[in-house]
Amino acid sequence: MKELLILGAGTAGTIMANRMRRRLDPVQWRIRVVDEHPTHFYQPGFLFLPFGIYEPEDIIRPKRRFMPSGVEYVEARAERIEPENNRVVLGDGRTLPYDVLIVATGTHPVPGQVEGMLGDDWGRRVFEFYTFDGARRLTEHLRQWRGGRLVVHVSEMPIKCPVAPLEFVFLADWWLQTQGLRDRTELVYVTPLSGAFTKPVASRVLGDLLERKRIQVVTDFAVARVDNERHRLVAWDDREVPYDLLVTVPPNFGAEVIERSGLGDEMNFVPTDRHTLQARGHDNIFVLGDATDLPTSKAGSVAHFEAEVLTENLLAFTRHQPLPARFDGHANCFVETGFHKAILLDFNYNLEPVPGRFPLPHLGPLRLLGESRLNHWGKMAFLWMYWHLLLPGRPIPFVRHQMSLAGKQIPAGALKPEMAG
Repeated sequence: MKELLILGAGTAGTIMANRMRRRLDPVQWRIRVVDEHPTHFYQPGFLFLPFGIYEPEDIIRPKRRFMPSGVEYVEARAERIEPENNRVVLGDGRTLPYDVLIVATGTHPVPGQVEGMLGDDWGRRVFEFYTFDGARRLTEHLRQWRGGRLVVHVSEMPIKCPVAPLEFVFLADWWLQTQGLRDRTELVYVTPLSGAFTKPVASRVLGDLLERKRIQVVTDFAVARVDNERHRLVAWDDREVPYDLLVTVPPNFGAEVIERSGLGDEMNFVPTDRHTLQARGHDNIFVLGDATDLPTSKAGSVAHFEAEVLTENLLAFTRHQPLPARFDGHANCFVETGFHKAILLDFNYNLEPVPGRFPLPHLGPLRLLGESRLNHWGKMAFLWMYWHLLLPGRPIPFVRHQMSLAGKQIPAGALKPEMAG
């Protein structure tokens, strides 16, 4: 019997376990999934916990619940990948062989990468919301907030869900107004980018929105350290940003097993062919989700689109055929802007977010790169879709992995030529 081994039972790994169990012959292929953590979190929900929009029970499920019948779930730490031996060594010394390996080990915040971030202010004035525990601690702290200087800060790119820090500052503006605290609070958004977002057209739209909401923006800020005594962010160019409350996004790194295995770059992301999702230099290793080094968003929608491509490529690989499917970098995400409105972004390697209608070219009903209440409800509906469609690896209506240009208002020169692998 041949072995398909999946490292990681987060969004990407769970989707692939479900899709491949339906497509591979169970007589010929055994599928095993390795993950050391028993709890599955709906990570986009971390953003909503501090503002009381979701409760913890809304975003927590056991990982085993989403493993299909016929898939063996191994709750253990992956210590090391040995490509030369086609096996994975577990933390307890066991080894698991593979004929095909899928790496879906994700990414996580590493606050210790910034000098002083884990100092005396950590958990008192400095918080993060990219983990469940961090979001809960921030929730408790905000209940005591009575005003001051609230700074939302991004340390460096790439990060999971690049729009989440923007969503946080927009939701903070809304929440502070509902609490009668907005006039007592100075909101500041600090980013290493030259604008609000990585893409110019969307950056202008989001930048205008920040200005209208009276949110100060500090750009090109490369953080050097956190000064706990004076409660300041300090940049390498010696600029300083004082805070009473700092909500930071620490540097995001790939899993430590990638570093121990010598498979990653300096941030532990696996060099991956941007179209086939094959690990560079390893024909029988494939990578998807946040574990890749691809120039696209680290987000659940991307993992879903990649999984559609990877399914076809894995089936071809097992038949010794050329890999037929090409991932185009498609990302699709809602940006909550507060007051029950949101902006929808739809883009890929070749086209940045532009205005238009989605998913139907003329009818929409969703607006691209424009605020609407319907977009907000689309974001809220995604929680149900995540548990019932996304994780089981089922199609999302009207949305496929290859991005459609229909309905998009594309400025001259905005559509880039096809990128090589």
